Amino acid sequence: MCHQESRSPACSTPNSLPNHFYQEALMSEEPKNPTAGESETPSASIENAPSSDTAETSDFPSTDKPQPAAKKPAAKAEGDKPPAKAKKEKAPAVEDKPFAEFIQQDYLPALQTALTKQGVKDLEVSLAKQKLPVAGMSSAGDCWQVIGKFQEGQRQFNLYFPQENIQSQRAFSCAENNTKTSTLEPFLIDERKVTLDLMVFGVVQRLNAQKWLNLN
Repeated sequence: MCHQESRSPACSTPNSLPNHFYQEALMSEEPKNPTAGESETPSASIENAPSSDTAETSDFPSTDKPQPAAKKPAAKAEGDKPPAKAKKEKAPAVEDKPFAEFIQQDYLPALQTALTKQGVKDLEVSLAKQKLPVAGMSSAGDCWQVIGKFQEGQRQFNLYFPQENIQSQRAFSCAENNTKTSTLEPFLIDERKVTLDLMVFGVVQRLNAQKWLNLN
């Protein structure tokens, strides 16, 4: 056993190394991180973290980009439009027929039916253009007239149309026993537009007022 005081080389063991060698070895074995086993300090992590101000690139499309607007369907060509529905033409009113046609085809049959329902059995109705059967007016010229006779011709009424238009001036007269009437009465003067039904009603009403019908 060697004494501490003895520093001769013979006392040195084969494993004995100079002190400066141990120091250098220890320094070379120290971890780069002063605290072994611990993660980087917060400051180091912050420094190495990517900046939020730097735009990051990615291969995936960004969901923040506005989507392209949907394309509007192409307008149909004019030839592709469905054909417009044809409007149903309104049938013309019977009153719009030519004057003589309306009287012959519509008014006389309707008047005949209405007066027959009122008990007139031998009624004869016709359309004629002739002199006015009114005393003192024989020189007035010809006028269109609806002439009705019944009770073997003893009762007669006339409906006058100075013009070939049922909407123009109209007049009425009646007489018995083949006598001439002395007056012409206005006929349906309060009606703005005369219709077939009004013309029939007007004659029935006037003959009833004359007490010529069974309504009395």
